[in-house]
Amino acid sequence: MDSFTTPRLNATRLAVDDLPELIDLHLDPEVSRFLGGVRSAEATEAYVAANMRHWVDHDVGLWTLRSRDGAFVGRAGLRYVDVEGTTELEIAYALARAAWGRGLATEIAAALVDHWRERRDDPSLVGLVMKGHVASERVLNKVGLDYERDAAFHGGLCGVFRRRR
Repeated sequence: MDSFTTPRLNATRLAVDDLPELIDLHLDPEVSRFLGGVRSAEATEAYVAANMRHWVDHDVGLWTLRSRDGAFVGRAGLRYVDVEGTTELEIAYALARAAWGRGLATEIAAALVDHWRERRDDPSLVGLVMKGHVASERVLNKVGLDYERDAAFHGGLCGVFRRRR
């Protein structure tokens, strides 16, 4: 599925054309503090390339999010990650600061859970939340993922939240 919509968002498959806005997103220290830290432009370019390969390999990945008027909102998607030696399907999202506090993370997370339920056969979906990111924990709880345990991930400690079929 290359694109989809929610009541307030348009999601399109991540593309090289999105790189300038994604660089700005990843350079924002407030956005990036729970994503493993600020990423340079070069690191974001490599991130986009890896996530475009993920689409080719798995027929799922990240989408770029825009408001109905075309303004960049962030990125979100479903992707496979290694969590302490186990491959898991992860729900992931990062929104620009201007989009915070409006329920957009919950809106896109609910759409991604629906996508998993309707189009994927993975037995469960995980959300990984760096410790201290209470707002993201609330989003995952709202869409039916429950805290399972703590795990090491990307050099930090995160909570693993899970929803099973």
